[in-house]
Amino acid sequence: MKIDVRLYATLARFAPSGSSGRTFEVELSEGSTLGDLIHFLQLPIDEVKLHFVNAVHQELDFPLQNGDEVGIFPPIGGG
Repeated sequence: MKIDVRLYATLARFAPSGSSGRTFEVELSEGSTLGDLIHFLQLPIDEVKLHFVNAVHQELDFPLQNGDEVGIFPPIGGG
């Protein structure tokens, strides 16, 4: 199945070459979860804070579907 992914802020450095700051496509096995996607992308779990599937916050065990759009954010601070 094909998933559209966008990595935000400091996580953008893990995006494939040429796609930093843009959406890119990932092909995963049927039945893969959001956690499987994070593992596939080799994102350090301690740098992953928020994850959305089709603009809805989901947990890591959420099963992905073909065509889903995923956004992954690091911890965000400000002041």
